[in-house]
Amino acid sequence: MVEENKKKTAKQRPPRRSWLRRFGSVVKWMFILGILGILFAGGAVSGYVASIVKDDPVRSEELIQKEVSQNAVTGFAYFRDGQPIGQLRTEEDRRLVEFNNIPQLVIDAVLAIEDNNFYNHKGVDFSGTLRAVKQKLLNESVQTGGSTLTQQLARRVFLSLDRTEDRKIKEILLSLRLERYLSKQEILTAYLNKVPFGNGSNGYNVYGIKAAAKGIFGLDDLDKLNTAQAAYLAGLPQLPSKYSAFNGIGEFNETAFHRAMERQKLVLRRMLEENKITASQYNEALQFDIKGSLAPHTKKAYATYPYLMLETERKASEILLSLNEGKNGVIDPNTSATADNNTLLEEARRQLMTGGYRVYTTIDKKVYSAMHSISEDSDNFTKDSKTRGKEQTAGMMINNKTGAILGMIEGRDFNIEQMNYATQMIRQPGSTMKPIAAYLPALDAGLIQPAGILDDAPIILKDGGKGFHIPKNANNRYQGLVTARYALNKSLNLPALKLFNEKVGIEKAWAFSKKLGITTIQDDDYKAQTGVIGGLKYGVTVEDLTNAYSSIGNQGAFNDAYMIEKIVDSQGKIIYQHKVNPEQVYSKQTAYLMTDMLRTVITNGTASTVKKNYKHFKDVPIVGKTGSTQNYGDVWFMGYTPDVTLGMWVGYKEQINTLQGDTQKRQAQTLWAKVMNAVIDKQPELFVTKEFAKPEGIVKKTVSAYSGKLPTDLTDRFTTDIFNAKYVPKQSDDGISRAKYITYNGVNYLPLEGTPEDFLKEKIVVKRDKPIQDLVKELLAAFKKMKEHQSLQYYMPEDAKSDFPTEVDPRVDDGNGPTPPSGVNVSYSTGKAVITFNPSGSPDVVGYRLYRSLNGGAYKKQAVLSVGEGTTFTPGTPSGANASFYVAAVDVAGHETSSGSVAGAVTPAPETTPPPEESPGAETTPDPGAQPGSTEDPGMVIIEPPGSSDVPAGGANNAAGGNAGSGNAAAATP
Repeated sequence: MVEENKKKTAKQRPPRRSWLRRFGSVVKWMFILGILGILFAGGAVSGYVASIVKDDPVRSEELIQKEVSQNAVTGFAYFRDGQPIGQLRTEEDRRLVEFNNIPQLVIDAVLAIEDNNFYNHKGVDFSGTLRAVKQKLLNESVQTGGSTLTQQLARRVFLSLDRTEDRKIKEILLSLRLERYLSKQEILTAYLNKVPFGNGSNGYNVYGIKAAAKGIFGLDDLDKLNTAQAAYLAGLPQLPSKYSAFNGIGEFNETAFHRAMERQKLVLRRMLEENKITASQYNEALQFDIKGSLAPHTKKAYATYPYLMLETERKASEILLSLNEGKNGVIDPNTSATADNNTLLEEARRQLMTGGYRVYTTIDKKVYSAMHSISEDSDNFTKDSKTRGKEQTAGMMINNKTGAILGMIEGRDFNIEQMNYATQMIRQPGSTMKPIAAYLPALDAGLIQPAGILDDAPIILKDGGKGFHIPKNANNRYQGLVTARYALNKSLNLPALKLFNEKVGIEKAWAFSKKLGITTIQDDDYKAQTGVIGGLKYGVTVEDLTNAYSSIGNQGAFNDAYMIEKIVDSQGKIIYQHKVNPEQVYSKQTAYLMTDMLRTVITNGTASTVKKNYKHFKDVPIVGKTGSTQNYGDVWFMGYTPDVTLGMWVGYKEQINTLQGDTQKRQAQTLWAKVMNAVIDKQPELFVTKEFAKPEGIVKKTVSAYSGKLPTDLTDRFTTDIFNAKYVPKQSDDGISRAKYITYNGVNYLPLEGTPEDFLKEKIVVKRDKPIQDLVKELLAAFKKMKEHQSLQYYMPEDAKSDFPTEVDPRVDDGNGPTPPSGVNVSYSTGKAVITFNPSGSPDVVGYRLYRSLNGGAYKKQAVLSVGEGTTFTPGTPSGANASFYVAAVDVAGHETSSGSVAGAVTPAPETTPPPEESPGAETTPDPGAQPGSTEDPGMVIIEPPGSSDVPAGGANNAAGGNAGSGNAAAATP
């Protein structure tokens, strides 16, 4: 049994395997484990790669094409003649080039140093990559990059430039995808348009081979690059900041240049090794003077023309925004500056900066340079003040016929103040607003003509803080009835205020101004009664005001001022072209009348400084208007020729800092004349029109200087001027009449019954729109609510004594004789007697009579003085005469009381006064209201016969005037 079991056990034992079989088994398992290891490693690598690229999008062919072809292209600005102003604001200079325009020499140089296997790989050069990995792992002294051009392009377009392992994997995968969708030509072209080459000679970072050739060698054409220059450029992209021969402001960097030259030699050697150049070409390139071929240093446009470049950028961005919004480049000046609008405008600005746009401006380089030659000369200005700062100025010159801005002065020092004073600053316009908001609309509506009569007499305006406000003229006078021409010549405030408030009306005045491009009118300005002399809420810009005046030079046709002529995109397509679209806002006749009135502002008015300094009267006719604000915080001069309009402003940054002294107060006129002289000298072809065109319908007419209407037999004061034939007066003079009256406190009244005849005057008197009697009542009522005011007499117009009486003498007879005058005294001046006295204290006195006795004879009346005409008689009696005098007071009822004393020779006391009788040849005290005549001149008053003492005062032959302040806001002066 036991043996049987042993046999069974022995039969069940397996046979022993041979060594070959055992080896095969080991190999089999090693293979299985190897496959498993490879799968595991592959899975691990795949998982690692997947973890890296999991958040990276799978880019479509369309997206790749779009991103690769998208470049931030440099834009440029140009003067009106096509000369470049400079590169639009960016730190990059990038200019695109197509593959067909890239010379083979450049391609060979780039591929020799960057990717000599470019045409053979599929985006990744694995041998190069492995070599770079080995060099890094073994920390070899010489290490080369393994990136192909495709990888460099993928990295620059889609990835950051940080050197990380993750980025390398993404870069390889993207390169493979780029090679799938892009041709080798497209990849090479995109690479040469995108890579940086360091700084150019103007300091900008140059991107792309075309910008590099221009910025480093000054070459616009790549075909002009020689072998040495091509190799130099090809070596820069590896480390552009290290190899850049120029720094950030375009200055030469010797150290970096030497590094770049060592790099160039390496490029040339690789080109020789790759058989891209011959040995002779190699040696010739090594001998070439690269340094001598570098572009000369130039300043950035924002350093040369900082104001102009920023203004170009601002206006072009606004146009792009309007194009984006489908408004065809039309800019709405009333668009509010909301956060959304500001965001959209900033986006449009970025679009302009990176879109490769070419912006062609209207700026004339010669005009701009001439204007800045004046503003940049410190000798033309007052020395800087420690408290007020730098005296600033702004100016703008506009082509009348098109509205094109030819030049501007934006400020004196960009480093101190970057704001453009010509386009962005808003200041009170002073009297320069008078033609725009008062005279032009009044002329066009036939409410006034140059010979029309305006009353330079006070008006009383409500003032919430002071109760009432009474505007003044700068000369502290009210001249009474004057012609419109004279009022404008002397820049009188009151006539302009009356046109603005009473004849035209504020609503229509501002509507008219808006049609002329005044964009800063606010709702509050419709309540500002002094707005026409500078009482606006904010004010105006130099651009707007100059633009408005240019319409007068363009015969009433308004062109909105513009600075951008056209914008061309990076493909050469004109996307915006300005179209001149004049609007006839007022008639040619109105424009001509206004021009002629502004002519005499220079010849006979407040613009005497322009008249003195302007040098081209014989060649280029000019007209214009002065203006200044309260205390001379601003001074202006707006002037034009038939072809251009120039507006000038002078002041300080803060309006509270005022201009002082005659020189500063006339500075706008001085600078205007200097700028015009300089521009005419440098660009005379702009001034081709030798006279202002006179349209049909302009006639000359002589009218009454009292009313501006047709003279009558009674008329004795005349003025001759030009008219719009449409508005020549047809009515006869109704502004005067002959009346008998008595004067009291400077006002004419109808006499009471019984008032002595010798105190009455009978002569031609003036009928005003508002009689002086009414004015006095209004003034006295206003005085009660005003804390500060002048005396009543201060506000009386100079021709008040010639006013037509409408009310009866307010004095009432008290039934008693008046108290006698006292202190009668005689003295002699230039051999003639002068009698003075103290007035009577009785309220009903109408005047005083002077009596004289010669050699003890009877007293006879010599002269009379009405109350208010003073207390001095000058009868003309010579000192050698044996004369004595006494003075009698006379009341409204004719009662007379003689002085108790007699002055002069010793004579008996006077007896009861007989009826007055005139002594032959006696010289009466002249009427203070009488004024002499004048010679004929447009707008001047002619008096016939001259010298009459019964002619009322006033008219356009009075002394020079001006204009003064307003109430709440800054007020106008000439």
